[in-house]
Amino acid sequence: MAKGYWIAHGRVDDVEKYDLYRAANAAPLAEYGGRFLVRGGARETVEGTALPRTVVIEFPSYQAALDCYRSEGYQAALKLRQGISTSDLVIAEGWEG
Repeated sequence: MAKGYWIAHGRVDDVEKYDLYRAANAAPLAEYGGRFLVRGGARETVEGTALPRTVVIEFPSYQAALDCYRSEGYQAALKLRQGISTSDLVIAEGWEG
């Protein structure tokens, strides 16, 4: 079964309030097996454009990635992020090649 990934590019406008979102999303991410592969850090945009922060979260399956995003717990956390950050988020199925 292919893994699932959240791939996000974002900008945080209020760091203190964003910490509340981070604390709130920890439980749903853990419940669905989410594991951070990239969480900010150094990066260079070499083609196109992207917001300044990159996050990649791996899930045990594509379905788990979708279910986590749609879960009541994550949707409650997401409300804390709205208005204090901007994000482009893609949920993608991994390739097992």
